[in-house]
Amino acid sequence: MRGTLYIVAAPSGAGKSSIVNACLARDRDICLSISFTSRAPRPGERHAEHYHFIGADEFRRMIDAGDFFEYAQVHGDWKGTARQSVEPQLAAGRDVLLEIDWQGARQVRRQVPEAVSIFILPPSREALEERMRKRGQDSEEVIRQRLAAAREEMSHHDEFDYVIVNEDFATAVDEMCAIFVASRLRRPQQAGRHAALIAALLAGSAGEYAP
Repeated sequence: MRGTLYIVAAPSGAGKSSIVNACLARDRDICLSISFTSRAPRPGERHAEHYHFIGADEFRRMIDAGDFFEYAQVHGDWKGTARQSVEPQLAAGRDVLLEIDWQGARQVRRQVPEAVSIFILPPSREALEERMRKRGQDSEEVIRQRLAAAREEMSHHDEFDYVIVNEDFATAVDEMCAIFVASRLRRPQQAGRHAALIAALLAGSAGEYAP
């Protein structure tokens, strides 16, 4: 049975990565696809763990070769998900989670309409700015650029299946994990997972249990 593809997007500073990491630690049946990016690593980021860091020229070569499942240019840098990071896992029946932006989410939904998409919102614009500044990773100019882009990014929340407001971190984690559980209980997933059980339960003649 093919795995489920989850898409998680949010404006910068909304807490997406923290929520995703907490959910992955709780739910071992989902694997995270490591994206490729042309930007330089931030303090504490490691190659092949947080991103696959490559140069812009190499990224464009991969685009031309059709290596990406989805890709987009965000804040002047390229980000994308390589096909080999997603398709083999799904084909093997594993659930895969993509941390991408709304542009990439559009590309994925065109190719995988059954993907489950989640958008994370901050509780306020003030909280979003505060979280950006607390990270201490970006210059003042970059922060201004990200704040300017956040409103446009958040305007696309209505393209997603689920919306989580990250006001309380623990609640947000519980809500995302609940989405994973509910998705696995959908009829097509259960029919594939329990095909033998369902066949056994329905075996026999229609009047077998008639009084």
